[in-house]
Amino acid sequence: MNIMRIILFLLVSLFFLGEASAQCSMCRAVLESGDAQETAKGINNGIIYLMAIPYVLVAFVGYQIFKLLRK
Repeated sequence: MNIMRIILFLLVSLFFLGEASAQCSMCRAVLESGDAQETAKGINNGIIYLMAIPYVLVAFVGYQIFKLLRK
């Protein structure tokens, strides 16, 4: 049961992480050269969204395997 608490804690803590901004060097150069702050925020949000999808899928598959093995 302790493992479930640890996993639950890790999953819940993911929602309370600080803001993370990531850009490739080309995107950063283009966005910093002009006054496109809204565009930069949109690109950052898109990158974060694309990075989160694989983690959500892995967590879902892991949970399904856990449920299957628990039976």
